[in-house]
Amino acid sequence: MAPTLTGHPGVDAGLARLEALDGVPAEAHVAVYEDVHQRLVDTLAALDQE
Repeated sequence: MAPTLTGHPGVDAGLARLEALDGVPAEAHVAVYEDVHQRLVDTLAALDQE
C-alpha cells in the first residue's frame, strides 16, 4: 500500500524512502530509519524558522 502524500515535499520524500524498504533485508532498515528521522527533524526545524 502506497503512503498517503502529505503535500510537503520533505515529508513525502521520507515516506517514499520508507516505502522502498519493502523486501529489503532488515539489517538495511536502520540506516534508512535514521536518515528519515533526520530529514523529519530538519523539516520541523525549518518550520520553526518560518
